[in-house]
Amino acid sequence: MTQYRLPAAELKGEGMTSQRARDRLVASLKEGGIRDPRVIEAIRDLPRHHFIDQALQSRAYENTALPIGHGQTISQPWVVARMTEALLEPFDKQRGMPQKVLEIGTGSGYQAVVLAALVPQLFTVERIEELLRQARRRFRQLGVSNIRSRHDDGKLGWPDEAPFDAIMLTAAGDTIPSRILDQLSPAGVLVAPVGSPSQQTLIRLCGDGQGDFVQEELGAVSFVPLLGGIG
Repeated sequence: MTQYRLPAAELKGEGMTSQRARDRLVASLKEGGIRDPRVIEAIRDLPRHHFIDQALQSRAYENTALPIGHGQTISQPWVVARMTEALLEPFDKQRGMPQKVLEIGTGSGYQAVVLAALVPQLFTVERIEELLRQARRRFRQLGVSNIRSRHDDGKLGWPDEAPFDAIMLTAAGDTIPSRILDQLSPAGVLVAPVGSPSQQTLIRLCGDGQGDFVQEELGAVSFVPLLGGIG
């Protein structure tokens, strides 16, 4: 179990944010096909209500996306679980676990903390300064020390820290920006939603170590658009 630093009462929650509510969420994830026990445990341990506005905390453990302001959302827990599982799966088979992971789109910070519970180093980039400020505060409050964050245009990635063993995008573009793909190691894995707002597909790219990537389609999803610039 991941040890977070919040007061015990806040970690445990009560009523609609209690452990019982979290256990119901985890049961629904399993029913939805999530199988990786590490991912399930990470989501069970993490207090999702800590990442959303107090007015919405009673809905924190519903399996649904919720608004976090600035036109952004905290992703549906099943989507967080599926993307995390999809990122780790190829490493289990043949690559060893990823040591250095890049996330594009910090948002609330929820996906970042799920990943940080499973990998040694997590780098995350957010273009909206206010969202990043709030996420950083949550990281500190939880005592998560293996996340580095940056306020920048997500389409640029984090070239100073490349290459990355794995990259996750939490917003959808028509294609994967070439600057981001260039930062993936030759044997790395990238998971991202791709497509128009009306038709998006979750894809996974797996490098063969020689500079070529095999693409898989993992199902339909719905994400906010991948935008450039900073705000």
